[in-house]
Amino acid sequence: FKLYKDNLQNPSKIIRKHKKIQYVFHFAGHGELVPSIEDPLEYLNNNSFITAKLLDAVYKYLKVKKFVYAASSSCYGINNSKTSEKSPIRIEHPYALSKYIGEICVMHWSKVYKIPVNSIRIFNAYGPRSRTNNVYGAVIGVFLKQKLSNYPLTIVGDGKQRRDFLYISDVCEAFYKVAKSKQKNQIYNLGFGKSESINKLSKMISNSKIFIPWRPGEPKITEANISKIKKLTGWYPKVNLEQGINNVLKNIKYWRKAPLWTKKKIKNSVKNWNKLLK
Repeated sequence: FKLYKDNLQNPSKIIRKHKKIQYVFHFAGHGELVPSIEDPLEYLNNNSFITAKLLDAVYKYLKVKKFVYAASSSCYGINNSKTSEKSPIRIEHPYALSKYIGEICVMHWSKVYKIPVNSIRIFNAYGPRSRTNNVYGAVIGVFLKQKLSNYPLTIVGDGKQRRDFLYISDVCEAFYKVAKSKQKNQIYNLGFGKSESINKLSKMISNSKIFIPWRPGEPKITEANISKIKKLTGWYPKVNLEQGINNVLKNIKYWRKAPLWTKKKIKNSVKNWNKLLK
């Protein structure tokens, strides 16, 4: 395994150095909702236009067996029911828009330039080293940092909202199987297939918690229908939430250098969220 750290602003420059590449897994991009509202053009550039540039470079310089795009379930918007790949697209914010345009680019390059592609709409992935670098990050990463900081877990609304959490090893195996399968030009949902409440999640991490106001624009439930990916690739999730959180807690050291959450910062985050989504 070799790691090359580079910048995708010029993907052709990178790919020309590594022409033996057979599979491309495209995970690069920005991933936060509220910052996308603050700077939509930055998100469209990083998540949409650079995806198109990467596809163009792959077409010109490689002959890949599969190009797999890490898409986002955010394209479904506020859809408070189990979501299949045929569910309506409801774009609610620039992050969702930028990732969805990236997916459209992937499918378009496949159609016009015959690149074998698949797109995977990830729901709530988590694991050791989940991001904690802003208040709007993944809930598990935020909870773990708050636990380390001896601060109560901040639960949005009443905590009864449900999310479909999938452990990182299951995510990795899904991408591998999608790449190696004979299926191409497919769009898959990727989650555990069962949602869990934020209250249940918080109890696994800490008994200390506070409730903060509900954030408009968030769905009450996200839950993936994963029958398609199971049927076409043979993949299925293996790590339930309890097992996954236990693994995360064993590796809690990864959060020790993350920023401290303060009451003022959390209060400002709620204020900014409501202001941006008015």
